[in-house]
Amino acid sequence: MRTLHVSSAITWRGGEQQIAYLLDTLALKGHQQWVLCVKDSKMEAYCIKNKIPHYHYKKIASVNPLIGKKIDILAETLKIDLVHLHDSHAHTYACIAVSLFKMDVPVILSRRVDFPIRRNPLSKWKYNHPSIKKIICVSTFIQKVMTPDIKDPSKLTVVRSGVDLNRFKNSRKISLHEEYKISKDKLIIANVAAIAPHKDYFTFVNTAALIAKNYNEVHFLIIGGDGGEEDDIKNLITQKGLENKITLTGFREDITDILPSIDILLLTSKTEGLGTSILDAQLCEVPVVATSAGGIPEIIEHEVNGLLAPPGNPAKLAVQLERLIISNSHRKALARNAKESVKCFSKETMTEQTIKIYKAVLAEAKSS
Repeated sequence: MRTLHVSSAITWRGGEQQIAYLLDTLALKGHQQWVLCVKDSKMEAYCIKNKIPHYHYKKIASVNPLIGKKIDILAETLKIDLVHLHDSHAHTYACIAVSLFKMDVPVILSRRVDFPIRRNPLSKWKYNHPSIKKIICVSTFIQKVMTPDIKDPSKLTVVRSGVDLNRFKNSRKISLHEEYKISKDKLIIANVAAIAPHKDYFTFVNTAALIAKNYNEVHFLIIGGDGGEEDDIKNLITQKGLENKITLTGFREDITDILPSIDILLLTSKTEGLGTSILDAQLCEVPVVATSAGGIPEIIEHEVNGLLAPPGNPAKLAVQLERLIISNSHRKALARNAKESVKCFSKETMTEQTIKIYKAVLAEAKSS
C-alpha cells in the first residue's frame, strides 16, 4: 500500500503527534508512505530526523491551487494508492487536486477537533466532496457533531487516538520542583496544552484562584506555547494576584521527562476532540481532573479513572480538585485505574483500525 499523508500544520500539537504515531507504526508493518508538509514546519523536522520520505511546500494561503497541483503530481509520480489528509487545510488542497487537476485517488480525512463544520459554501463543498471516501473521527462525540452536515453519514467512522504505551519507560524524570524553585512540599497542578481559546485557560486561572484561597500547599503550571491568548492569561494572573501561584513554562519538547513530576493534571478545555494529554497523564499515573467537553468522557469515567466537571465552571472544577488535594489515597486509586484503562488506547490499536479502513476504501475503489 502506497500512502501520501498531507499535513498543513506549522507547529507541533496533539494532532501532529498522532500523525507521527501512525507513520511509525505503519512503517513497522511495511507500508510505503510519503508526507507532504509545510516547509520548515515541525512535521518536516520530524520527517528529516526520522528519515521519513517527504516533500514540502510553502504555506501562503488556506486555498492554494498550486498545492493541489503538487498533490496531484505526487499521487501520479509516486503511484499513490491512497491520500490521507490530517487537517482542514490539507483537506481543501486535496479537493482542489481532484476538482481542478482530476486526481483519481481515494481520499481519507482525519477529523480531530470537535468544532461544528462551518456553514459556508467552501466547507459544505469539501466535506461532502465525492473524493472523500471516509472521515475518521477521533471520538464518537465528533462523529455526532459532524453527522448533520454530512450528506452520507456512512462515510463517518470512529478511530480513537492512540498513545505509545512505552513512552514514559525511559523518562529522565526532570524535577519541576527544582527547575522552577517550587517548595517540595507543594503539589504541582498543571495543564499541558497550548494557550489557545478552546483550552480555556481563563477557567484554569479562575479555578486556581479559588483553590489558592484555601490551600497554600499547591502550585500551578501552564505548560504550553502561545496559541493566541498568552498575554490575556498573563494579565488575568496579575489581576488575580496569582503571580507567585502560577508559572508559565512556555512550550516544552521534553514532556516525557517532566509529566511524571506533575501531581495532578487539570484540563479545562471547553472543546476537545478526545484529549490525548489525558492519555499521557494516565500512562505515567498522574491523576486527572478535567471538563466533560467533547470526547473527554470517552476516556474518563467519573470517579473511576478520573474526575469530571462541566466546562467553564471553575467552582465545580475546584470542588473536584480539592478532593484530590486533600487525599493522596484518592489520587493513587484514580491513577491506578487509569493506568489500566489507558491500555485500550495504544498506537498499535489505532493503526490497525486505520489499516482496516484503508483496505476497505481500496477494495471499494477497485470494485467500482
